[in-house]
Formats: sequence, C-alpha cells, structure tokens
Amino acid sequence: MNETIEKTERRGGALGRWFRLCPVQHCLSLLGLAVIGAYLLLRNNAAVMAAVCRGFVLPWQGFFRRLTARVPFSVGEALIVCGVLAAVAYLICTVLGLVRRPERLLRLYRLGMTGLTAFSLIYGGFCLLWGVYYYTSDFEAQSGIYGVPLSVEQLETVTRYFTDLVNRYGEQVARDEQGRFREDLDACLARSPDLYLAVERTVPCLAGDSVPAKPFFFSRCLSYIHFTGFYFPFTAEANINTDSPGCLVPSTVAHELAHQRGVAEEDEANFAAVLACLEDGDPVYCYSACLLAYIHLGNALYRADYDAWADNYARLSDVVRADLDENNAYWAQFETPVSQVSDKIYTGFLQSYGQTLGLQTYGKCIDLLVAYYYPAAAAAAEE
Repeated sequence: MNETIEKTERRGGALGRWFRLCPVQHCLSLLGLAVIGAYLLLRNNAAVMAAVCRGFVLPWQGFFRRLTARVPFSVGEALIVCGVLAAVAYLICTVLGLVRRPERLLRLYRLGMTGLTAFSLIYGGFCLLWGVYYYTSDFEAQSGIYGVPLSVEQLETVTRYFTDLVNRYGEQVARDEQGRFREDLDACLARSPDLYLAVERTVPCLAGDSVPAKPFFFSRCLSYIHFTGFYFPFTAEANINTDSPGCLVPSTVAHELAHQRGVAEEDEANFAAVLACLEDGDPVYCYSACLLAYIHLGNALYRADYDAWADNYARLSDVVRADLDENNAYWAQFETPVSQVSDKIYTGFLQSYGQTLGLQTYGKCIDLLVAYYYPAAAAAAEE
C-alpha cells in the first residue's frame, strides 16, 4: 500500500512540475479548448445555442458595440496589429533563446504551448461570440423571407430589373473624367449608422444599435487575402476595406452591418445589404447595392442562359461598365498564391460552421433576390 501511495505522489509531483513549466499557457489553453469542445458538442442543440446567444453573446456585443462606436478607429484592427507584433517579438526572443542552447526543449515546449493557447482562445472566442449564430434561427426564419427554386425566366426578369436600376442610380453618383465612381467614402461611412433605420420597420429582425462601420487602416493587406471587409465579433465592429474600388464599398458597409445585426450567413448578409440600401433610398448606397445584386444575378444568368446574359449586359450604361472594369482590374492584381491559400482557409472556416458550400454560399443570395424582387420586376417588365 505504501508503494501505491509513493507512486501516486510521484505522478502528482511530475504533473505539478509539468504544469509549472508554463502555468498561464496551460490554464488558458485548457479554457479555450473547453469552449471549443463544448461548442462542437452542443452546437446542434438550438435551444442551448439560443440561450447562450441571449444570455452572453448579445449582451457582450451590445456593450462593446456601443463602447467602440465612440472611437473613430477600429479597435479590432488595433488589437490585431498588437497581436501580430507581440507574436513576432515573442518568436524572435524564442529563436534567440534557442541559439544560446540552454533549456532548448523547454523553450520549444513553451513556444508550442503559446501557439496552442493563442489558437484555442481565438478560435474558441469565435465559436462563442460568432459561431452560435449559425445554429440559431437564421435570417430566413426570422424575417419570413425565403429563397425558393427559380426558373431561368424569373432569373432573367429580376436580372433585367436590377440592370435598369443600376443604370438609373449610376447616373446619380459622382464620377471622375473617365466616368468611374468617385463618391466621398468618408461621407458614406459617416452615414452608415442610419443605413438600417428604414428597413428595421419592415424587417424587425434587422433592428440594432445605430453605430458606424469603421475603415480598416491597413486595407491593402485585406485585398491581398481577398477581403472587402469583415466583422470582428470580439469588439463588435464592422471593418471595411477602403482600398478596394469605391463602387462596391457602400454595399460592403451594408453587408458587414448586417453581420453586426446578427445575420451570420454570407449569402443572407448580401441580401440584407441590398434590401437595406434600397429601403434607405440614398443614391450612393442604392447604386452600390444594385451593382452587387447585378453581379450575383448576372453571374448566375451567364451560366444558365448566355444569350439572356449578353442581352442584359448590352443594356448596361457605359459608366456602370466602367465601374465593373475597374473592379475586375483591381482584384486581378491580387490573384496570387497568398489569395488562393486565404480562399481555401476561409472556405474551411465557413464549412466549420456548417456552411457546407464554403465560398459558394454567396450564391444563395440569388434565390432570395429573385423571391423578394420578382413581383416588382415582373410588374416593371409589363410596363
């Protein structure tokens, strides 16, 4: 019996010595992994996810949304930059320590545990503060607006409708000598807090705090990974890539604000962006939203009926084509291995939250656009 006690004590002592190697990393990584494990285990339980959302996520994000709205820059971007700089500094210090040789294995172990801690806390935080939205009632269920199977004729009719709309609004925005979109993006961002006020009255699930979208200072970096913007759930901020062509920046603002109001799926956020902009009525936002809708609808029509697509494309005004050309030329320069890896990582990220089509989930926006706007499009076609 004494031998058993001695073995237990030795094991306990060894465990204690192991834990003391880097106690902070051990505690934090276990916390993060516990959150990830609980999320993966319970995410298909809608009642639990809804309770977590109501009891923790919404209060957290409501508090930080109102707090960070008082700051003119993106707090999320500042945290990301500080995190990257800290990681680089820590890595350099670790490498220098390895060169000196003493306790090399210990340094490597601490480096690995620090990496695991960072991953578990960041991904665990995303699961808790954002992932729960994917397993509660989605936008379709909350709004009562559902995408439905559509015919090529319906797709063509709605595409024609948005072709005419984008032409009309395209004449109402400021342009340069070459006819390209040149509205003041700072003024556009300044208007963003009021963008959803009109649509809130008809689609109450889109109600939320009137806070601004934030320009991302290192926007060029976002372009290299094919991001036009992103929602940062830790600080509840909508971040916008203002280096990308201005014609689609207003619709990106609307898209990221939809995320801020709890619309998780990318395709639904695109539809909510178009809906909010058109309900708001501001020509700059309306033009950008119609251009976004036309791109999605036009791409689908191109695959379904090339002749119908060609007819619609021929109806586009010269200024709209100038914006499309500028947008295509801008993103063509970022077709690099870095962007391809980024797309694969983001696809995997979406799939980890149940969006099984990955980046292709943006196509569901088409079903919603056709279902919602077909009556108006059919009536306009008969006139």
